[in-house]
Amino acid sequence: MFPFGTRRSAKRAVRRGAAQLTKLLTAAAKPPRSAVRTKPKAAAKVAGIKKAGAPKTGTPKTGTPKTGTPKTGATVRARKADASRKAPGRFVAIDQLRVHTIVRGRGRPVVLLHGNGTMAEDFAICGLIERLATRYRVIAIDRPGFGHTARPRARIWTAVEQAALVHRVLEALKVERPLVVGHSWGTLVALALAAGGLRELRGLVLLSGYYYPSRRADVTLSKTLAMPGIGEAARAMMNPAMGRLVAAQAFRHVFRPQAVPPRFEAEFPVEIAMGATQLRASTEDASTMNTAASGLQQTYPRLQLPVAILTGDADAVVDVDEQSRRLHGEIAGSTLKVLPGLGHMIHYAGIGPVERAVDDLMAPAGKAPKAPRMSTPVGAVPGRA
Repeated sequence: MFPFGTRRSAKRAVRRGAAQLTKLLTAAAKPPRSAVRTKPKAAAKVAGIKKAGAPKTGTPKTGTPKTGTPKTGATVRARKADASRKAPGRFVAIDQLRVHTIVRGRGRPVVLLHGNGTMAEDFAICGLIERLATRYRVIAIDRPGFGHTARPRARIWTAVEQAALVHRVLEALKVERPLVVGHSWGTLVALALAAGGLRELRGLVLLSGYYYPSRRADVTLSKTLAMPGIGEAARAMMNPAMGRLVAAQAFRHVFRPQAVPPRFEAEFPVEIAMGATQLRASTEDASTMNTAASGLQQTYPRLQLPVAILTGDADAVVDVDEQSRRLHGEIAGSTLKVLPGLGHMIHYAGIGPVERAVDDLMAPAGKAPKAPRMSTPVGAVPGRA
């Protein structure tokens, strides 16, 4: 969700952000001016040294020196933000990793995989979980490091590794032959799950996806932020006020040309999205997206399952022709629907076509179930005019 597009204005914005980040990190590394200019006499007082007189008696206070990265106020706030919001779903334990899932409804299974920078709750806020749960068993999964799922550092969380984790989660939930819906970065995990052949899938619904490597300024910046030390320092500087400003800019970008929906503004957990864990996950995923796409693209022509591809023709994050149209040409029997005037978050303004794509792949030919009418419009907050 957060990666910027390939337009020149976006590249300039990313370069400016990188330059500002470099200045901040350089300034943070310098000792404070007051410490540099401390006079010897003052320094002696600070150190507790006296020029004359008997030394103090008694047992000196000792202690084990603290090691590791110091906890700044911003770091502590970020960690608290990660855990402060109550998880709306249930956890599935996979090798000591507690994976957060939102499970609703009954029937044949539909699995939802979110994009970069978001989480499983995104599908609840847009209304897709509620609408699909009237006739399907819906399982939305927080990918590693997003929402309420941790991201262990001992593992490199490539799209293939994340697909293997999703497979284990579905196994634990006794899910058989699911339809997998992926949005943005989540499409890479969906395609890796299909290509790996770990389980039989009913089909794929791919929304605003990224399928082929390309030159992107955000990938370069993310590689820098994903480096140990630099990333931690940058995230420590992200106080709540700065986090809200960065998030607001990112939201406007990914929803463009649509406005950010009121319900999204009211309910999306920004404190988690801008917390230390999810920021690290976002930068790591963004830095590896070209590698992931490059490794998967050779498998596309060999896919032997129904695939529905949906995208907006006004997407400011991914190029429609270079990504969705090209994929449609490589997967035999796939369908492509380009939604006019819609941006990257098509599961909001384009929730109707997304829902119909799910129904088309879930039902026998010509017998797709009729989607029920919803009393509350998507993007609106119940109780608000």
